[in-house]
Amino acid sequence: MPSPGPVTSEAPSQPPVIEGFSPSVYGNPESFKEKFLRKTRENPMVPIGCLGTAAALTYGLYCFHRGQSQRSQLMMRTRIAAQGFTVAAILVGLAVSALKSRP
Repeated sequence: MPSPGPVTSEAPSQPPVIEGFSPSVYGNPESFKEKFLRKTRENPMVPIGCLGTAAALTYGLYCFHRGQSQRSQLMMRTRIAAQGFTVAAILVGLAVSALKSRP
């Protein structure tokens, strides 16, 4: 059985350079905070829906811990509604941005 040849370490390859193509729409890279603020300004309903979902979940778990089962059930249903609102906000934001990008 032949032994495998020597292992050579090659330098990592670079992506091809395409004339007129820039991998980022923005000239300089954004920090997390800058990107978060930009996305929030573009579609403010998504963070509101996320906060509503988190609040309903937290309060529902608190009620469950305290033994208030009816209030806990109500908050879990509210959480589902808030999640639906968040998904709808994401879809509307996608549709608006798709319509904006058309010539």
